[in-house]
Amino acid sequence: MAPATNSDDSHLQLLDKLDITPIPRPFRNPTWKPPQRRNKNIKQILSDASRKEASLLATQNNSGSSTPLPHGSSNASSAGNIALAQSNIAQAAQNLRTLVLERNGHNAFVSGPIATYTNIESPPSLHPAHQKHYCDITGLPAPYTDPKTRLRYHNTEIFAVVRGLGQGVAEQYLEARGAHVVLK
Repeated sequence: MAPATNSDDSHLQLLDKLDITPIPRPFRNPTWKPPQRRNKNIKQILSDASRKEASLLATQNNSGSSTPLPHGSSNASSAGNIALAQSNIAQAAQNLRTLVLERNGHNAFVSGPIATYTNIESPPSLHPAHQKHYCDITGLPAPYTDPKTRLRYHNTEIFAVVRGLGQGVAEQYLEARGAHVVLK
């Protein structure tokens, strides 16, 4: 082997200088920060809502204690009368509030249940845009209606079956759906 010359040493020094292996390369950008908004799951959303409702009810129950005295009772002679008047006003305010809430709640339920996202007892929508049509033969979603027999069908294969039905079979399908018209 030949002894190393000065040109070989300069070449090795240049390779060491240009080597990028020892330079740290972080995975993330150093200016990156996590987002401030975080997504909540349904359990967290429900617990937050119930906590908010509980705090709202607690403040409604205690709000009568801060009701000011009427102008006529400001001349009360003793502190006991003032405290009694305040408690009577607070109790009357709470009773009035509960009566109003009961009346409003009763009026809401007289006309039927209110349709909300949490109320399972709401009736189905009767709006024509929300009613899906299903194939009379297969039960699949039916975007088409045969103008001759008025049967709903899913695709061209079912259309061929509908057109190949015998006399009176289409009326039986319409009768099963409740769309059969009887002329007298």
